[in-house]
Amino acid sequence: MLPYFPFEQDTFVMALGVRALRPDECLIEVDALHYAREVALKASLLAAGPQVRFQAVPGSEPLQWETVTVLLPLMARQDPRHFSLEVEEGGRWRWRNLVLGSETCFTPEDAESLPFAPLDWLGRQVQEDLLLLDGTRAGLPLVAGQLCFPSGWHLGDKLGRSLLDVHVPVPGFGAKLGTPTLRLMEGLKAGRSVTRCNWAITVTERLDLEPWTLPEWRHLFEGITAQNAGERCFLRLERQTLTRMPRTGAILFTIHTYVAPVASEVEDPERRRRLARVLRTVPPDTAAYKRLTPVLEPLLAFLEASAG
Repeated sequence: MLPYFPFEQDTFVMALGVRALRPDECLIEVDALHYAREVALKASLLAAGPQVRFQAVPGSEPLQWETVTVLLPLMARQDPRHFSLEVEEGGRWRWRNLVLGSETCFTPEDAESLPFAPLDWLGRQVQEDLLLLDGTRAGLPLVAGQLCFPSGWHLGDKLGRSLLDVHVPVPGFGAKLGTPTLRLMEGLKAGRSVTRCNWAITVTERLDLEPWTLPEWRHLFEGITAQNAGERCFLRLERQTLTRMPRTGAILFTIHTYVAPVASEVEDPERRRRLARVLRTVPPDTAAYKRLTPVLEPLLAFLEASAG
């Protein structure tokens, strides 16, 4: 079962759904069952398309370095089972990834001491996608990112664009959430991370869903019925966090993607009923954007038959 079930109401509501990260919650989550596989998948995707999946605007290096120097101590402190950090004489850092059995020594701000750009290297240590916005500039433009597991978009189409421009394709976002989102982001305080959960229904367990991959899995929309929708349709969750860096004002946006068959997430009858009610009230334009329309009727038939 996935660690989150984001449906708190009986109808679809377009809302930010943001809350403060609790002291007992890690900013970076390690899903131990899938960690090694997903980090290896990231490495292979980056090897196949390094300039597609990591991009940064010139001058973003200080923001990237601060993100590294803020997150590594935090990760080592919050999750010592999986990570450790030592700061040696001369300012050299020794990072150990205990899951992968790897060790990296580097000097912050020294570009030659890491094999990749700072944010790119950091992204290879975690399951999350990592995006950096410039929190000091109007519009909060996206200035750097490592994005391996997107849901229907890619960095090349978003880098350098403002926060609102990035979300233009999302139906109703600008009108309903644009102003609240900007206020939230601009009001973020260093050391006070927030989190939210986004959801979608997909027909594949595949994590990397860039637009050009669609021909490879489009056929999975075919043949979905009330009898098999629970196994053929997947609940895709994005556990997102926002953190402001104290020195540069950069805003780190993390996305940890989880995927599981719908059937495994709705074994409880109340969960089945709630998901069915939410899906029945998704506006048509939002359903089309989420690629929900082709599977909506058989999935509802599955959920409502099971709940009955």
